[in-house]
Amino acid sequence: MNNEFTFAIKRLRFDESYRPSQNTRITTNFANLARGEKRRENLHNALTMIDDRFNALAHWDNPEGNRYSVQLDIVSVDMIVGVEHQADTFPAIEVLQTSIVDRKTGKRIEGVVGNNFSSYLRDYDFSVRLLEHNRHQSGFSVPEDFGDLHGKLFQHFVHSKAYTQNFGKPPVICLSVSDSKTYHRTGNQHPVLGVEYQPNDSSLTELYFRKMGLEVRYFMPAGSVAPLAFYFFGDLLNDYSNLELASTIATMETFQRIYRPEIYNAHSAAGEHYQPDLKNRDHSRTDVVYDREERSELAVEQGRFAEERLIKPYRTILEQWSANYVPDYAL
Repeated sequence: MNNEFTFAIKRLRFDESYRPSQNTRITTNFANLARGEKRRENLHNALTMIDDRFNALAHWDNPEGNRYSVQLDIVSVDMIVGVEHQADTFPAIEVLQTSIVDRKTGKRIEGVVGNNFSSYLRDYDFSVRLLEHNRHQSGFSVPEDFGDLHGKLFQHFVHSKAYTQNFGKPPVICLSVSDSKTYHRTGNQHPVLGVEYQPNDSSLTELYFRKMGLEVRYFMPAGSVAPLAFYFFGDLLNDYSNLELASTIATMETFQRIYRPEIYNAHSAAGEHYQPDLKNRDHSRTDVVYDREERSELAVEQGRFAEERLIKPYRTILEQWSANYVPDYAL
């Protein structure tokens, strides 16, 4: 049954010359930055912020604070349904992969894939299916199988030949903390990830990503003002080098400062007990122009796209595949 779905990977450099293609999920943060009159200025500012943050994190043997540069590739994943002449292609996932350029040695170091994780099917689950499920309900609830299909397809992709032939390590997905949870600072500290926090309760996002096979830990790096959520397979602290982790932090903290400045560009840092506040006025906006309202609207639009292009025409195949899918391998 697993052979009914295969994957194809395409790459595109994300730099100051980047322009979103017609097939790009324009709800993604990086595509939003690359449109409009200030597109080139936006891209320059965002990439500079990433480099500056990376060098601040990787400060050893880096006295001038400019030893490294982070390069980003957009990784687009198409899911191929069926075989040969009956096959159909669906744009399933987009992520960023980091690479680190060491200006001192001239080496290019592979970073982490999974940054800025975007998924049409996830848009469908959260922006279409969940809303319809609760439309006539007196209280909020979640479908029993919510996230099952997405989670299994994601694990199928990570174990696929397409993934293992292109990437040396499993993905790490870094997200914002939830403004509905309170986080408690622990005594655990990592040299790059920083101080670990623990939430007072699990969230729907945690449950959703758990079905993708991912665990989560929360860390606030030195110089940050709020924790980040790191979703991962295996052992986050020991499976990845300090430079790999720094590349993910620099990339995703930059996007969060642009996207959620109330949390990640706040004027005061998280304390021992921390509850994120999206209405926090004590913050500064970055110089990067970003349309958050449009992003929310497009999530619904692209969730509908997934419904029409994938869910409805292939519902029976997807349900049968999901019911029989059992991963027989470990990362």
